[in-house]
Amino acid sequence: MKKKYIIISALVLTGLFSQSCSEDFIDVAPTEQVSAEDLSLYNNNEGATSFVNSIYAKFLDWDMSTFSWIGVTSITSDDADKGSTPGDTGSDKDILDALTFTPSTPSFESLFSSNYQGINRCNQALQYLPQLTNADENLRNRLAGEAKFLRAFMYFTLVRSFGDVPLVDHVPVLGNEADVTMQLTRRNKEEIYAFIEKDLLEAADALPNKSEYGAADVGRATKGAAHALLAKVYLYEKKWQLAVDQCNLVTGYSLTPNFLDIYKLSGENNAESIFEIQGSGNEKGKGIQQYTQVQGARGTGGWGWGFNTPTQNLYDAFTAEGDTERRDATIIRKGMTLYDGRVVGNDADNDYYNYKAYSSAYTTQSSTDTNIRYLRFAEVLLIKAEALNELGQTSAAIPLLNQVRERANINDTTASSQSDVRIAIWKERRLELAFEHDRWFDLVRTGQAQSAMAANGKTFIVGKHEVFPLPQTFITEAKGRSAQNPFY
Repeated sequence: MKKKYIIISALVLTGLFSQSCSEDFIDVAPTEQVSAEDLSLYNNNEGATSFVNSIYAKFLDWDMSTFSWIGVTSITSDDADKGSTPGDTGSDKDILDALTFTPSTPSFESLFSSNYQGINRCNQALQYLPQLTNADENLRNRLAGEAKFLRAFMYFTLVRSFGDVPLVDHVPVLGNEADVTMQLTRRNKEEIYAFIEKDLLEAADALPNKSEYGAADVGRATKGAAHALLAKVYLYEKKWQLAVDQCNLVTGYSLTPNFLDIYKLSGENNAESIFEIQGSGNEKGKGIQQYTQVQGARGTGGWGWGFNTPTQNLYDAFTAEGDTERRDATIIRKGMTLYDGRVVGNDADNDYYNYKAYSSAYTTQSSTDTNIRYLRFAEVLLIKAEALNELGQTSAAIPLLNQVRERANINDTTASSQSDVRIAIWKERRLELAFEHDRWFDLVRTGQAQSAMAANGKTFIVGKHEVFPLPQTFITEAKGRSAQNPFY
């Protein structure tokens, strides 16, 4: 497979359009236009769909969804330790764990560049879909909605991670100085959030409900996913009433009765699922690259590298609540028998492992069939509860919190005041969403990061660690157009 790469700054914005039912790809650099001849190959329903399929495919990449993402979102937090063995640093996972990272820490460049690569694929799809006039117009409109949802998703990752970032909203043109500036100049986070909101509102208008998709399209972005993600965005912006309003538009979903069932193969895309990255592990290497492998139990009888191990602090947080069912569906322990009968040996290298990353069928392969659960109905309930409580509607918030607790088979909350309910909701988010890539960002947005890190033996520096450093390669390439985050 021949590939062509043109690097514009450290964004490394490459395009990749996959042909359906084929192992071949056409690579279009971000600074190039697709020729009329090449575009004609895609001027049909299958070709139009392939533009957007290439965006989803980006989420299967190692840099996008695996080692760097796990390190930045989990290992940094109080939910996870580096794991593995003392001598295996995982490139920089020891640095992330200790919060001693710098602009040269590799995981940040992987996170930054992979998301902009995905954004470029969105921009290319949105540029060329209107030109595919032989494709069904309703299909093209839906695909444009999917591209906007996915672009908003990636910008949400970037703005939560780095704060101010470049806003690349179209395919750059070769030699256009304004487009070079666009890629190398940070825009303030308020502009990024406004762009995300616009994309999600337009996506919600264009996308169908989950029930309207056929079996072949399971896992695609839906109207419910757009509303749920927008509710989450509003939560981060403290736009409480708007968050409630979006939660109210997320309909047709329900909680899975047994928490563990969510994370089995049989639980993928179920009634609770709002948006998941679709794994499809097989011998050809399709599926999410090594997501299961890097987090699997390490040592005799193990199947993985043993990174991103649950902390004792997290284990004890479950135990203190009497939350043993949810704990045992989240954390693998030495000597434990898993749901498929696999026994984790007592001589495993680490005490705990991430159960939510476990793949029953693909423990011997690098790629995995495990889906990454990114948005679930339980989180929508907790978003609405938090927003209502902040609006002073505490009595309306408590039943929503209790719905999540009751599914976990733990007692209803005893909290009743606004301040106590706030803390109860934050604790519930930690236990319900552990290892679903939100804990670090939740700690930062709620102001808990310094105390939570201290309780886990880490030093969170207020005024610095709220955002990660921009990759040094980007800052160097920007040549003064963009400054580094403070104190890095």
